[in-house]
Amino acid sequence: MKAFLYRLSQRLKMANYWLVAQLAKALLSILRLLPTDKALNFADRAGRRVGPLVGRHQVALDNLRQAFPEKSEDEIRAIALDMWGNMARLAAEYIFLDQLFDYDPKATEPGRVEVQGERIFEHIAAEQKPHILFTGHFGNFELLPIAGATFGMKVTALFRPPNNPYIADYILSTRRSTMGDLLASKTGASFTLARILENNGTIGVLVDQKFTRGLRTMFFGRECETSPLLSKLARQYDCDVYPARCIRLPNNRFRLVIENKLELPREDDGSVDLTATAQLVNDVVERWVREDPGQWMWFHKRWVLSKKKRGRGGKQAPAQTPNTSA
Repeated sequence: MKAFLYRLSQRLKMANYWLVAQLAKALLSILRLLPTDKALNFADRAGRRVGPLVGRHQVALDNLRQAFPEKSEDEIRAIALDMWGNMARLAAEYIFLDQLFDYDPKATEPGRVEVQGERIFEHIAAEQKPHILFTGHFGNFELLPIAGATFGMKVTALFRPPNNPYIADYILSTRRSTMGDLLASKTGASFTLARILENNGTIGVLVDQKFTRGLRTMFFGRECETSPLLSKLARQYDCDVYPARCIRLPNNRFRLVIENKLELPREDDGSVDLTATAQLVNDVVERWVREDPGQWMWFHKRWVLSKKKRGRGGKQAPAQTPNTSA
């Protein structure tokens, strides 16, 4: 009987996933009938109306209050609305990626996308050594791998598929058509990333999500858990690590920024310091968030701490591949 109930619950779950996916795809198909700017502006307005009705809105408000105690309640709520508008635009932009990315290094007139740090992109593409690019959930971060490809970079982006398998398949097919190599964050993904770096490849990772049993670090003055993956790969392969982000501009435009490589903290023996490097990455992300707080996903439970699991001898159990998306 228990086996039957379990199978029934799984079938009902899959049926629910299918219905939600059909609804989402239908809404995106309707948006695609509109001109790009009208569709994206409509998504923004819808996100600002619907976002405050979902449970995660209270999570976002609480996170904002603790991150910015100096801001008024009106300012906090305005940032939360900006966030929901940004997230709705991001969802709608999946169907317009081929139209949105119009950057041309030789163009004389600015388009929707501008790039800051062209020479760094070119340097990474020409250099025969492993590189790690990291970003966070800012603006339309999906445009960064496309920009890398424009400069001749071959980037493998680590991403976390949505729990809904039907939506995951749809998003994956959309992203692969424009973004190149993608790697789902599941068991064994870290070994694949290691092989890429071993062959002087470039990987891209998102670093601003909670990682269960991760490295204890600080973010906005509060303790959180951060994935050790970037730190461990940088130490093992002595990679250059570059921060990159997408800034959403008015009128459905974007600025893609890649910064100079980080000088990673080192241990006495010269190896990369894992925790200090994770903290450095957090500090970079916090700087970005403070500059554009409405473009980050405040509804994420970034500061929820998990109980540490201990291995034999009282040592912390090794971390698995992080739940990140890129």
